[in-house]
Amino acid sequence: MLLSADNLSFGFNGGSLLENLCFSLNEGDRVGLIGANGEGKTTLIRLILGELDPESGTLFRKNGIRIGYLAQTGGYDSYNTVFEEMREIFTEDIRAIETLRETEKLFAQAEENTPEYRALSAKYDYLNKQIAARDSYHFEVRIRTVLNGMGFEHAYDQTIHTMSGGEKTRLKLCRLLLEDPELLILDEPTNHLDMKTLFWLEDYLSTYKGAILTVSHDRYFLDKLVSTVYEIENKKLSVFKGNYSKYKILKAEKVAHLIKEYEKQQEERAHMQEYVDRNLVRASTTKMAQSRRLALEKMELVEKPALPPTPPRFTFTYTDKPYERVLEVENLRLTAGEKVLLESASFGLTRGEKCAVVGDNGTGKSTLVKEIVKGKNPAIRLGRFVKIACYDQENANLDLNESVLGELWGRHVTWDQTRVRNILAQAGLIAEDMDKKVRMLSGGERAKLALAMFECEKGNVLILDEPTNHLDLPARESLESALKAFDGTVLFVSHDRYFIRALAGKILELEDGNATEYSCSYEEYHAQKIAAKEAAKTAQKTTQSTPAPSVSANSGKKEGGYRTKEERAADARRKMRIKKIEEEISLLETEDAEINASLSDPAVTANFALLSEKCNRLEEIKNLLDALYSEYETLIG
Repeated sequence: MLLSADNLSFGFNGGSLLENLCFSLNEGDRVGLIGANGEGKTTLIRLILGELDPESGTLFRKNGIRIGYLAQTGGYDSYNTVFEEMREIFTEDIRAIETLRETEKLFAQAEENTPEYRALSAKYDYLNKQIAARDSYHFEVRIRTVLNGMGFEHAYDQTIHTMSGGEKTRLKLCRLLLEDPELLILDEPTNHLDMKTLFWLEDYLSTYKGAILTVSHDRYFLDKLVSTVYEIENKKLSVFKGNYSKYKILKAEKVAHLIKEYEKQQEERAHMQEYVDRNLVRASTTKMAQSRRLALEKMELVEKPALPPTPPRFTFTYTDKPYERVLEVENLRLTAGEKVLLESASFGLTRGEKCAVVGDNGTGKSTLVKEIVKGKNPAIRLGRFVKIACYDQENANLDLNESVLGELWGRHVTWDQTRVRNILAQAGLIAEDMDKKVRMLSGGERAKLALAMFECEKGNVLILDEPTNHLDLPARESLESALKAFDGTVLFVSHDRYFIRALAGKILELEDGNATEYSCSYEEYHAQKIAAKEAAKTAQKTTQSTPAPSVSANSGKKEGGYRTKEERAADARRKMRIKKIEEEISLLETEDAEINASLSDPAVTANFALLSEKCNRLEEIKNLLDALYSEYETLIG
């Protein structure tokens, strides 16, 4: 056992945040820690790390346990290069190899059967065993594997001090993976990852030997990685066995059961109380009435289930409607220092379009949207009456020393305090938050404050850079709904697959210095990318494996290189099946998203029969998707 908590409680300034938490964490466990922003997830992590002491209860840690922790803003600074920094982790391995080489030289010079010879022989054997146990000879392979997987294949010689905050966070994660701690605690590890890196990390962590405790709002990541979910809600911690999809089903069933039990008891108590009131004064039934009154007094009350916290609400509106063409970019050249991000890029947006900017890290997504917001580049033209509102993923426009209330009110001084408080409350910031300094807010709370300010700008063109970073699932869904209902133009950068799928009707892909428009949904874009990748792979295989067809000197015709009629027919059937599977997957994923969204509706959770039906359908969809993905991988492999 690595960790064990028994009736663990903690609070700030006399207020209770966590109450009577009980859980254990063993070797090899995969745990997802979820809960709304401000529920105490980071506080629980700090208790586990020993940075905070519990007010009551006990927290056991294995003696000498090695814990690796990645905070939400978990980067670090160094004047080493990337490779030098990672190499320092293996100082002991490098020293052991160097000592072995020195021992080999002395061993070769020593006279046989002397005390020196036997001592060197024993030392040589010990060092060999130590190196083999630690796999020391392959430390550079491990470094390159992790750095390449996390997107640093071209940055070995870059000085860490010159990197961005997101790059430093990813590099800290690289270091933790190479240090190989017994317990790896990850707080929102996917926030700064592009799709390619995210897929690599999911695969790497699935084979990680140690235990993992991760805070994440990425459903795909949780489904792939965790086998247990810890949920913090209303100061309590509940444990659910299974991944995130299974948790959704179990949580809905639990809530429905608790509501049913509570309502059943309330109905029974009302019936008994009615009998007591009606019969207590009648001589013939007094004893029975007193008996039921006693039973009422002794009855152990079923606690009324606490409803999930109300999710934030956002509403995006504007006053002036822009002309049809809101944005024209023509022959844009975009650089970052000496690096060329885009060369002669051209694209545009019309009124009402919702466009996702996608691409690997470092392709210039954030730089592009910032350049559009600046509005000073002659290659970028905004339409008439365009008013841009911008959401920055780093929330750099927030004054950390200002209060929450003052930060919004100071920008709209003509508004009354009630209006400002209402806007902040709708964004999910409670009354106790109003006088807090912005620097005291969690990442999610800062994001909600920034979104409230963004909402108040009343832009008719909304530009958002990674808006779902740090937001919990209810907040993400609320933001999705608000942006879907917005009839203006939206241009956004995101790596959240669910968010892109729900919102985008157009994709702008940045790749290899080019900007390519796809006037389609994310599913169609993804299908086109897969098809192009497979076509390129097939062409490469054909080039590498198919010999050049020989030509007969007499006939001038090719003697080889043709497929049989049966092979062509089989290939055609395979392609048709691939297309059919892609369509089925798209429909099932859409249905899955709709059902999951409906599970937050009180009318659904209160109807046990309907809830059970929806939960069963979710399980069916998951099984169908698993089978389809398996077949799909076989067909395209």
